[in-house]
Amino acid sequence: MTMSASPSTSPSVSAAVVGSFNKQDVLFAQMMAAHHLQAIDMADVVLKKSGIDPRVTALATTIKNEQTPEIDRMNGWLSSWGSKPVTSSMAGMSMGSGSGMMSMDDMTALADASGAKASKLFLTGMITHHTGAITMAKTEIADGKSADAITLANSITTSQTAQIAQMKNLLTSL
Repeated sequence: MTMSASPSTSPSVSAAVVGSFNKQDVLFAQMMAAHHLQAIDMADVVLKKSGIDPRVTALATTIKNEQTPEIDRMNGWLSSWGSKPVTSSMAGMSMGSGSGMMSMDDMTALADASGAKASKLFLTGMITHHTGAITMAKTEIADGKSADAITLANSITTSQTAQIAQMKNLLTSL
């Protein structure tokens, strides 16, 4: 089914491209890219510290390595859809508390913590963060049109659900 260009659609986007996505897809790519950028910021904070449980640093590295190419992919879609790429996690700060985004105070607490406390703050913060991402992904799966964006949303749901289980297990052993 092909969607015709609406007045709110950028005139630089061809009808073929317009037919492959909807507003939910754009919102998903914008918000998830910002969300992922904050997850990478969180991982970077932990990866710069000494005294962090090696299982936590391994998980932080995995998260960073998975989410960096996903950001690039979503920003590519945004560019092709006539929207600006997302370059800051601050773009996601308006998402609200249901998105799992950490507040500036939470990020400062993580940056100021060390050792086991930093490991625990990272894990608890990332569990909440991933839970928010899964909620956003499920909305994309239900309401999006772009097959690529829906595929990514399914992948995020699967990988981050598994990582939440892993993080909960790690928390019990720290």
